[in-house]
Amino acid sequence: MAVSILSNEVSDLCLGKPALSSLSASATVGDALSALKRSGDLFLSVWSCDHLHHCNSPISIQVDFEECKCVGKVCLVDVICFLSVEENLKNPGKALQEPVSVLLNSKVPGLVRHLEPHASLLEAIDVILGGALNLVIPLRNPFTRKKLVYKSAANSTLHNNREYCWLAQEDIIRYLLNSIGLFSPTPNHTIESLGLIDSEPFFTVHYDDPASSALPLISQSLIKQTSVAILDTDGKLIGEISPFTLNFCDETVAAAIATLSAGELMAYIDCRDPPEDLLRLVKERLEERNLGPALDLIEEESGISSLSSYSSSSDEEFGMGRSGGVSGHSAGVRGTAQTTVCYPSSSLVAVMIQALSHRVSCTWVIEEDGTLLGVVTFAGMIKVFRERLKSMA
Repeated sequence: MAVSILSNEVSDLCLGKPALSSLSASATVGDALSALKRSGDLFLSVWSCDHLHHCNSPISIQVDFEECKCVGKVCLVDVICFLSVEENLKNPGKALQEPVSVLLNSKVPGLVRHLEPHASLLEAIDVILGGALNLVIPLRNPFTRKKLVYKSAANSTLHNNREYCWLAQEDIIRYLLNSIGLFSPTPNHTIESLGLIDSEPFFTVHYDDPASSALPLISQSLIKQTSVAILDTDGKLIGEISPFTLNFCDETVAAAIATLSAGELMAYIDCRDPPEDLLRLVKERLEERNLGPALDLIEEESGISSLSSYSSSSDEEFGMGRSGGVSGHSAGVRGTAQTTVCYPSSSLVAVMIQALSHRVSCTWVIEEDGTLLGVVTFAGMIKVFRERLKSMA
């Protein structure tokens, strides 16, 4: 049974995957924000080369692969966290002109790794357990006639005459779920008996804490593929700040994060249009802290076009795409009813299905009274399956 799983290649997981949308390492934060809004992509791959002038040229085919590689990925959460820093709120235009590398510098190296299509599934699992969040896989090999079936993105870019996709922890879990019967009886065991509950460290703030205190936690949870739990004074789970759902908001949330409490932030982004009283409160607090320029982030009429007046990018670049509020999920901070939770007695397969159906990379583990016990992550699940594969080999 193990042979049928271990014989699979990562190319098997790439079928139907869209090609990566790309950004050069020489781009700015404003360029990244513009590209995210224009493309509608949740993430952009950042490459070490200038793909507009180098990677698509005939000469690039002869260039060593190491000279053009994906060095990381950025998303709207990265931009929001960057703009939420007080220094950047004082001059958002200048902040947007910073190199995109400032969004990558806070991340640990090795989060993005290249693998060839013929690499084994087991190799991919080991790389992910070694700390990689995304595997960059070529969709087309220029040295053979074999082509993988894929969906080419309209804004994708060739690198070394190839298009790439990437695989994440969620893709591995989804693939393993399709073969769940091979791992019996492990999937039916409780998460507690499998040692899947991480009791520490996980990221928490209290309802009355400043939302800004969660900033470093949001950045870390994006890397750890978890969320920031919001607790009451008794340690019971109220909600969460999820990087996944926050990624559907826009950059105007930066002003709210800098001025509101965690509880106020929940109300601020609980729906597409923030309550007027909280909008006024954010503006008042920005003015009290001499953060007048940041008011442009929350002006109802100006939106992104007001930011473009601070930067060299045009209105056309910033004006299209996923602007104006939240899409997909209704909030970047999810209330108790929306937060994905399970119990120590929940089975592994039940938690897998729950996480995949809600498109979350972690599930909070609570007691019957709502007290937070810990968190179950995709990485933890993959580790359990890796150990099971060892015993089956």
